[in-house]
Amino acid sequence: MKRRHRASHGAAPLKPQRTNVAAIDLGAREHVVGGPARADGAANVQRFGTTTPELRRLVRWLQEQGVRSVAMESTGVYWIPIYELLQAEGIEAVLVNARHLSGVPGRKSDLLDCQWLQQLHSCGLLKGSFRPDEAICRLRAVQRERANLIAERTRIVQRMQKALDQMNVQVHHAVTELTGKTGLAIVRAIVAGERDALQLAQLRDKRCQKSVAQIAEHLSGSWREEHLFNLTMGLRRYDEIQRVIADYDAQLYRWIAEVQPPERATQSVPAHPNARKEKKIRQDGEQPIREALWRWTGVDLCRIDGIRAAAAETVLTEIGLDLSAFATEHHFVSWLRLSPKTATSAGKPVPTRRASTAVTRVAGVLRMAALSLSRSPTALGAYYRRVARRKGAAVAVFATARKLAQLIYRMLRYGQDYVDEGAKAYEARFEQRRLRQLTDTAHQFGYRLVPLADAA
Repeated sequence: MKRRHRASHGAAPLKPQRTNVAAIDLGAREHVVGGPARADGAANVQRFGTTTPELRRLVRWLQEQGVRSVAMESTGVYWIPIYELLQAEGIEAVLVNARHLSGVPGRKSDLLDCQWLQQLHSCGLLKGSFRPDEAICRLRAVQRERANLIAERTRIVQRMQKALDQMNVQVHHAVTELTGKTGLAIVRAIVAGERDALQLAQLRDKRCQKSVAQIAEHLSGSWREEHLFNLTMGLRRYDEIQRVIADYDAQLYRWIAEVQPPERATQSVPAHPNARKEKKIRQDGEQPIREALWRWTGVDLCRIDGIRAAAAETVLTEIGLDLSAFATEHHFVSWLRLSPKTATSAGKPVPTRRASTAVTRVAGVLRMAALSLSRSPTALGAYYRRVARRKGAAVAVFATARKLAQLIYRMLRYGQDYVDEGAKAYEARFEQRRLRQLTDTAHQFGYRLVPLADAA
């Protein structure tokens, strides 16, 4: 006897909330666009090329369809030209994280992808990624390329160091930094033909702690021709990339000056509460960018311990000043991937592989700043050491970076200034909190804590 199956009632179909939306499946050679459904319910899909005339034709087609909002996946850099064109024409562009959609089964073609995107967007189920305004995007593009050049400069210096090591010329033992004033003077003299160790040591800066004899001891080598040629080419590339970085710095200063309010255009940044840190900033040549950022934002992120002018520049050019897209500091921290994972299943933690948290440049900069606080005599330094004692250095870096992100959010969103209370005050406050917890625990068990002096 055959078993009779009861007809199953499927879930109710998704009801569109917006009908004037579209979606684009992006590609290197072709964009597939899904527009609002036709009057008879049939799919409304068109294909366009990726050239600029084709993109303009795509925008005109969307306008003819009455589209007011377009969703697209953040695929490589293919989304940038069409995104900018849509914004210029007054059409809302929603940039969707591709990871939120890649796990849906049954979508095997670009044609179905754009229809599925359009359906989700019409039902209000897609959340756009954070993207600052155009002025910040302009600064961000230049600053990112400048950061790439700085990383390339580091690799060039490493090659120069390798050539010196192959000749056993130990400049890195003679001076602290190869690209410092004394280090570069010695390298330039070697490239120019000087081989006398004493003559090279005479180029030392007067602030060097080592004497001429101590430096000269490390500056004798084999002077092989092939290594000298590599050193010469490395120095030439270093000088070239230094000039390019200087041009990038000048362009950044000009654009930052354009967005500065007129009332702060000629003012100087207020004195830093930590005179030692301000002196270090001036010695490293970071005071001009610090003043430019303060005139632009009205807040001095360098007041936060661990944050230098270069780190503040990266943060501000990446996220801008308007943080209203993040309702609270917790949303901001979560966007930076600095929140601890709390994935659970059946009430138990899910033992998944920890995803890389260095997904944004801001998070990476904050981690480096947190690491610099390991020995700092400040409240943030004390916080780092307390977490490190309990859970290790890796967790301490993560937790301190999270705290730095919270402080940055409060300064940019609410204008709150950061004031360091010092390591001793932080430790005293932490001990008082521990004492209150112990007192409450003893009270729950029917005991009362008494100081040893009173008990005696």
